[in-house]
Amino acid sequence: MKKLVVLTGAGISAESGISTFRDNGGLWDTYRIEDVATPEAWERNQELVLQFYNERRKQAESVKPNAAHYALVELEKDYDVTIITQNVDNLHEIAGSSKVIHLHGELFKSRSTKNPELVYEMKSWELKTGDLCELGSQLRPHIVWFGEEVPMMDMAVEITEKADIFAVIGTSLAVYPAAGLVNYIELSKPIFIIDPAQPEIRLKHNMIFIQEKATVGMEILKKELSSL
Repeated sequence: MKKLVVLTGAGISAESGISTFRDNGGLWDTYRIEDVATPEAWERNQELVLQFYNERRKQAESVKPNAAHYALVELEKDYDVTIITQNVDNLHEIAGSSKVIHLHGELFKSRSTKNPELVYEMKSWELKTGDLCELGSQLRPHIVWFGEEVPMMDMAVEITEKADIFAVIGTSLAVYPAAGLVNYIELSKPIFIIDPAQPEIRLKHNMIFIQEKATVGMEILKKELSSL
């Protein structure tokens, strides 16, 4: 069974109603990254950071996976599919994808500020000041903030290097280190890129561009894969 590795970004969740970060009208137009998504922001204004992610969770609870999420699940019938996602929502898991790697953390998990190995499933959308881990330290969102290392990156690279087919869905390939994964694909392996706007990257590989939103692009991708 061929290994299909898929990198997903905000575009696939946007069709479910999840607010994007970088598009016009996105979250970064409302909030400054420096105020809600850095270790310094956490030190400076814990309440604001908690509020920001509580809002994200509350919104995420109200949406459902879309056809693109389910199409990736269907591909598991014919391919060994691993999803590497930049998204922190859990829509891939809800849809039924069996192998998902979250590069930037997971919205519905919290972790200890004293021991980052202590990670907890959240039972509700709200995380408050005074919510403590078993060591007695404040819980923080289980999110990789700007300026922090991406702990799952090494695993993502290892999986990408073994891909027979690579697909990129709903990301402009502008956020590193995730965008750099395309550099780990063998030159002979096809790379499908689904996004309404063609990313401004060099065609170093065998890239097939599908300039559509995720739900439409996935239907085209399935037809393309059947002809390989």
